[in-house]
Amino acid sequence: MPKIMHKRHDKSDIFIHWYNAVCWILLLVTGVGLIQHQAIDPFGSGYPEALRNMVGGGGNLLRIHEGIGLAWIAGFIIYLIINFKGAMFFLSEVFPVSIGRDMTWMFKKMVLMTLGPNVLKKMGVDPELPDQGFYNMGQKAFAQASVVGGVVIAVTGVIMYLSDRSFGTEATGLVSWSIFIHFIAVGLVFAGLLVHVYMAAISKEERPGFKSMFTGVVPDDYAKHHHRLWWNKVKAGGK
Repeated sequence: MPKIMHKRHDKSDIFIHWYNAVCWILLLVTGVGLIQHQAIDPFGSGYPEALRNMVGGGGNLLRIHEGIGLAWIAGFIIYLIINFKGAMFFLSEVFPVSIGRDMTWMFKKMVLMTLGPNVLKKMGVDPELPDQGFYNMGQKAFAQASVVGGVVIAVTGVIMYLSDRSFGTEATGLVSWSIFIHFIAVGLVFAGLLVHVYMAAISKEERPGFKSMFTGVVPDDYAKHHHRLWWNKVKAGGK
């Protein structure tokens, strides 16, 4: 008997997810290559120099980085035009947080991943995770950071892009702050991305969720166990 499957993502959702991932990788590779400061150079001076030589200089590398960034922004604008309803559904699911249910899930999940269920039992806490909706609190936390961080990165990136094209010396302070905030936002989102990649692609428990970013569907038992509140809606006839 074939497994019961539930649709979780449509084609535009899958496309924008992987489009975002590819753009992020390219932006990180080129962005790190633009750093030439001994105190903050993450890969040593050899990497920026090699990358600059590969593309014909720092100026070309900067233009490539800017081009990828503008394409990244344009991709999301097109996605919003094509699937605005889907984007609003995503935002409506990731930003509302139940203090009792979601924060309890996050606390228990962190303890279970690091110390195991016995620690919770010794504390007199039931190790069973609270039911979650379309996204669990871990996914919500990364999504929230990605949305807010992505907007900040895009806005500050555009300001830097326009700094030597449209702005005068009066905008020096704005540009300086944009550079600083841009680096901080990238660092924070990247830190969350590492956890997201582990949970989505490496953790066996979340493997069906990872596969759904290719197929668009998840098995019934996975939906029931990991996203019970959403599963209940599906079973009740909700979309």
